[in-house]
Amino acid sequence: MKLNLSNLTRRQKLVALGVLAPVVVALGLWLASPGRSNTAGEREVAATRGAIDITILANGTVQPRNRLEIKPPLAGRVEQVLVQEGQAVGKGQILAWMSSSERAALLDAARARGPEEVKRWEEFYKATPILSPIHGTVIKRSVEPGQSFTSTDAVLVLSDRLIVQAQVDETDIAQVKPKQTARITLDAYPNETIPAEVGAVAYEAKTVSNVTTYTVDVLPEKVPPFMRSGMTASVAFQVASKEGVVRVPSHALKARDGRAYVQVVTDGGAREERAVQAGLSDGKYTEIVEGLREGEKVLIAQLKTEKRTGTNPFSTWGRTSSQKK
Repeated sequence: MKLNLSNLTRRQKLVALGVLAPVVVALGLWLASPGRSNTAGEREVAATRGAIDITILANGTVQPRNRLEIKPPLAGRVEQVLVQEGQAVGKGQILAWMSSSERAALLDAARARGPEEVKRWEEFYKATPILSPIHGTVIKRSVEPGQSFTSTDAVLVLSDRLIVQAQVDETDIAQVKPKQTARITLDAYPNETIPAEVGAVAYEAKTVSNVTTYTVDVLPEKVPPFMRSGMTASVAFQVASKEGVVRVPSHALKARDGRAYVQVVTDGGAREERAVQAGLSDGKYTEIVEGLREGEKVLIAQLKTEKRTGTNPFSTWGRTSSQKK
């Protein structure tokens, strides 16, 4: 709620300030009281064996690698559609049957004379097939039987395969190469990880709101049935990976004079500073190449909030004089 003092009289302003001033002072004293303090602590963590994965993350969208719109050569009417969305089709397969505008008019006129006349014209004037020019998947069906269309209408849309087009920041693009291993996670299916590899990397950048990115085609090893064109995806590009290395939390390392050090807790409980050789780091963990064995304990800093009994400056606020007594 916003307090508007401009509409108050001088007397009302003085009363309001007199009420608020003690509250502000009390709040300041409470926040600055020694009972509210954070002190630094340390805890022991053992060096363990595990994996170090260095990845680059990017967002993207599921798109057809080759999107092909099927447009008829002339205007007419759809007689029969033989495929459904999501269906795989082969090259040369008949997708639908259509009639030209002239054939459709002749058949409509023949229906007024009876079914035998219709059958005669259907045999004499054959329907035109719509064929698939590629092996792919039907991702859009725009017409139904009996619907008219023009030669500029796309009656069906095919895709040879679905991919993810990821937008990679220019600061990371140097680490993304064709054939590189990647993992795709769809926002609609966050618990499903799809193995993939890098396809083409764009040579021309896109700049939006002063952010420069490059489009990278990411090809799933196998397109799952739940993957749909237009879905939002996250892609993790694997830059480096090691299995079974000795590692410690990254904030256990201290740097000095170009070398890395850790505080080691000996068997007797004593502390010793030891120089180590660090390897790969994923930000959370760092590989220790030399200087530390599996199971040895190191010290890492942590913040501990020290709770002390204090008085809330608002604990008595609003009480009546009779309640305070």
